[in-house]
Amino acid sequence: MQLLNGIYDTALLLYALSLLFIFSDCLRRNPGGKRIGTGFLAVVGVLQSGGLAVRFSQERGLPIFTPYDFLFWFSFSIVLTSLAVAYTRGGEFTILLLSGAGFSVFLLNRVWLTAADHSLESWSAVHGWLAMHIILANLSFGALTLGTVFAIMYLFLHTKLKNKKWDDRIRRLPSLETMDKYSYSAILAGVPLLIISLLLAATSIIAEGRTPLFQDTKVLTTLLGLGVYVIYIVLKRSGRRSGTIMARWAISGYAFIILNFLLNSLSEFHGWGGR
Repeated sequence: MQLLNGIYDTALLLYALSLLFIFSDCLRRNPGGKRIGTGFLAVVGVLQSGGLAVRFSQERGLPIFTPYDFLFWFSFSIVLTSLAVAYTRGGEFTILLLSGAGFSVFLLNRVWLTAADHSLESWSAVHGWLAMHIILANLSFGALTLGTVFAIMYLFLHTKLKNKKWDDRIRRLPSLETMDKYSYSAILAGVPLLIISLLLAATSIIAEGRTPLFQDTKVLTTLLGLGVYVIYIVLKRSGRRSGTIMARWAISGYAFIILNFLLNSLSEFHGWGGR
């Protein structure tokens, strides 16, 4: 456990340094700072991979079935996404927002949860579709996070342009059309993954004879969040709403996703622990 904590603490420190260098590049163009920040981010990815390997050996299987591991996988996916965006033109602010989200989740996970308190007692008791539910949910949250980042950037740039505030930082942002397109594409990828994930979860519940869980509050918030995204897609395809309205819809849907996760502590839906 000390080895795992040491890896995570080092990764957190490098993650923070990466954020500082990337932030400095966003404030004033600094290619050297961007390269250093991206380099630190790559090392964070390597350290997180090492942490996953340690967890794999501890659990004797894929570590995905606890809140601790779920948040860790989410942070890891954000790091990989940030590294991919780093090789695109004009992605500095996207990397900053993504890294900020990934670092916050990573720090929260390190302070709030511990691997020792969240270990599976029986890997063999886990159904295959439950594993797929968790994996797809994580991928979906990563895609929806990316879509939300572009939606936030869209509103930021729209406000600046509306107020006629134009500087070098604004010029480095992608166009409104590009951010609107990227946000929609990311959400369009994340929503089907979320739907399939929920269907797999429902299948697992029915197979285990735990149908009373469908009355849990978490089910309602999940459906509300999914409903917001479905309406977003319908409105987007109709072309009857402005980009600012659609960006607000995207952010609202993500707010329900965050609320849904926070309800874990008050819900019996994810109280299963492998027993």
